[in-house]
Amino acid sequence: MADGAMNRQQDVVQARAVLDAEIDALVRLRERLGEPFAQAVQMVLDCAGKVVVSGVGKSGMAARKIAATLSSTGTPAVFLHAGEALHGDLGLVCAQDVLILVSHSGESDEIVRLLPSIESIGPTVIAFTGSPESRIAKAADLVLDCGVEREADPLNLAPTASAIAAQALGDALAIVVAARKQLTPERFALSHPGGALGRRLTVKVEHLMHGGKDQPLARPDTPMREVVVEMTSKALGAVNIVDAEGKLVGIITDGDLRRALQRYDNLLALTSGDLMTKSPIRVALGTMAIDALHLMEDRPSQIMVLPVVDADGKAVGLLRVHDIVKAGL
Repeated sequence: MADGAMNRQQDVVQARAVLDAEIDALVRLRERLGEPFAQAVQMVLDCAGKVVVSGVGKSGMAARKIAATLSSTGTPAVFLHAGEALHGDLGLVCAQDVLILVSHSGESDEIVRLLPSIESIGPTVIAFTGSPESRIAKAADLVLDCGVEREADPLNLAPTASAIAAQALGDALAIVVAARKQLTPERFALSHPGGALGRRLTVKVEHLMHGGKDQPLARPDTPMREVVVEMTSKALGAVNIVDAEGKLVGIITDGDLRRALQRYDNLLALTSGDLMTKSPIRVALGTMAIDALHLMEDRPSQIMVLPVVDADGKAVGLLRVHDIVKAGL
């Protein structure tokens, strides 16, 4: 039991040493940042094509992450596996591109073998490397030093701190470029339609409402028997009441029906105009669904359904809280 506890304690100590080594690598990288980094930012901003990020092995994994971060923050970018580039994939690189080559040693065989072809194609080349005098560095238009004094493993062999440093440098480049482009939450959301933020900033009421033949409608003079049939058949818990031009003049909800049953002896003798809520709260086409949800919730009595109107005030749909919640907003 004592030996087991000792081993667990040593494991934690070693794990902290790994993290310390990687933190130290990032601190040193931060201190080295200067004019070359600013030049790299400008190169990406001036890029008339796309950013291609290439590497192999652990550097290739860092390159893939850098490309993904660039793309998600508004800079079109793709990952190019250096090995596959030797067998045809280099065709995606063109002269208008910025090509970022990630290689800690600066001597990755697959990338070195690509250098003559890269020179012929003519993209702007940025090298992320820990060896400024390497062949890859010398072939680049700009070198960003992301070298580390040692890796995080005891043998100083496994690409750990060096891979973290390259990835962090790529993150810094992507975020600074995004800031220079004045990336907005709305623009960010367009690249993340599946995420919560993307849905909140891209999903509009017309994407979720029940419109067309699914919209429950009635006129002010419609007998309540027909209103009940319309509400039941469309099963949305409400009916939009419109005038002869289709403009919204009221709404009747299932809650209105329940309250009316307590007030009137013969509900079916009435018309929709007798029970409707006149000039109800509504939203216009183009309203973000999340804003509609806030409008429905921020009331003394929560609204469960909301009419949607066009620019002329015509009823075009009915939106339910359930529809918004179901969409993950």
